[in-house]
Amino acid sequence: MSEQQTYLSDDLVPRLAAIDIGSNSIRLVVAEAQSHGRYRVLDEERETTRLGRSLASTGKLDDESIESAMAALRRFQSIIAGLGVESLRAIATCAVREATNGNEFCQRVLQQFDLEIEVVSAEEEAQLAFHSVRRRLDLTGKNTLLVDIGGGSTEIVLASGELIEAIYTTSLGAVRLLEKFGSGQSLAGDDFYRMQKWINRELKKTTEKPTAPLHMLIGSGGTFTTLAAIVMAARGQARLPAAGCQISRAEIRHLVDRLRKMSLKQRREVAGLHPDRADIIVQGLATIDRIMRRFKVNLLQVHTYGVRDGMLLSMIESLQGTQDAEAVDETAHIERFAAACGVELTHARHAAKLATDIYKGLCQTYDLDAKDSRLLDAAARMQDVGYLINYAGHHKHSYHLILHSSIESFRPKELEIIANVARYHRGAEPKNKHKNFRILNKGDQRRVEQMASILRIAGGLDRSYNQSIEAVQVRGTKKQTELLVSSKEYPEVDLWAARRRASLFEKAFQTETSIQWDCPSLAAAKK
Repeated sequence: MSEQQTYLSDDLVPRLAAIDIGSNSIRLVVAEAQSHGRYRVLDEERETTRLGRSLASTGKLDDESIESAMAALRRFQSIIAGLGVESLRAIATCAVREATNGNEFCQRVLQQFDLEIEVVSAEEEAQLAFHSVRRRLDLTGKNTLLVDIGGGSTEIVLASGELIEAIYTTSLGAVRLLEKFGSGQSLAGDDFYRMQKWINRELKKTTEKPTAPLHMLIGSGGTFTTLAAIVMAARGQARLPAAGCQISRAEIRHLVDRLRKMSLKQRREVAGLHPDRADIIVQGLATIDRIMRRFKVNLLQVHTYGVRDGMLLSMIESLQGTQDAEAVDETAHIERFAAACGVELTHARHAAKLATDIYKGLCQTYDLDAKDSRLLDAAARMQDVGYLINYAGHHKHSYHLILHSSIESFRPKELEIIANVARYHRGAEPKNKHKNFRILNKGDQRRVEQMASILRIAGGLDRSYNQSIEAVQVRGTKKQTELLVSSKEYPEVDLWAARRRASLFEKAFQTETSIQWDCPSLAAAKK
């Protein structure tokens, strides 16, 4: 039996299509699904529509760009029908997302072509781009920065191995910069330096510098593939594939300085530079240079796939059910993620048990939602995933890693709660000056404070990492809470650590707290 025939029963080979409606162009890829989550490309098309052309000045998609987009989609629809596509996903990014008439555009496409457009967030766009990188490149043991430059925005993903630590969304789109600062030889002088300063300010406002050195920047999108084509043509490697092409920041700075001094006519004649990109290439390269400066990385590698590849891979995974049986089990999925981050699972499991013991013991007295014990359990098992980045401030890294983990059994709102609880399992108490805490509503803030306070005590109760405390029993009233811990021998270190961590608990539950050993001999005497 052939590899394609193993896809499902019979010899059916599904055909899929992905449409990416961007600020500069609309792209189509049609593929044939194969086994093991792979695919074979049948056709690719691209149409430069410049949907984001007037967005910065008017806030709307202009009529000319809309008509160009409709013509492209009409042609794409014919290709899709001709190739017998069975599953289609169409997304729109920055231009449609931000335009005041973006919804009208989507409705017109739906009515005219019976095509539903999914307007994705910048974070979802970044996730799709990173999914492509994760499947195509070996990221083991590497701290990387994925940069996806579009016409209206640039998404930046900070990752450790295959795990996302942070996603930054910026308005540094090549078309947006073109509209703001012009093109041609106007960039030979002060306009270029004004643009550089504006990019620097945007990066400072929207990103944070990494705490660990980065091995490499991975570039996704048309700006990067164009950069590779220009550099490889100059190296005499024009016939070689651009995938994996590595370029230093020094080469980029030299190239952008040369191109910005050319007229548009001269740029269109540069080997490797498609004429359609002559007016936006300087803006794109300047963005790359400033990002490399901001994140102190001197080498980039071009990734010739991107968002559409991430779309197709996700579609195939959904069709083929590539997640194994273990991933369906929520706890197994959580622990697989935690183990990938180097978490000591025995301690994490025990902290989860003690934390949920305490939570369940408090439910009736404090009218807590029993369902939240599931979120607390998850936070306990993942509280130390930040060790993947570094020990100092690992709780802050845990927040970001959990938030972007995309564990499917949790809704985004639940992941946000879990990430915050893990964030406050140690270190500073929750404060409104912390953005991650401030954006929560009052009810969720209270939930986070209560669960984090319990997790602090539970972590203290296994301070020795020997799991000597077997269980926790909750007694007392709202004003006076007593935690009785069961252990064969007096757990001096664990009791000391738990008592030191009780201040947030007393504040969150407005109670006085005592944590005592339930001595086996005394318990037997009472009986």
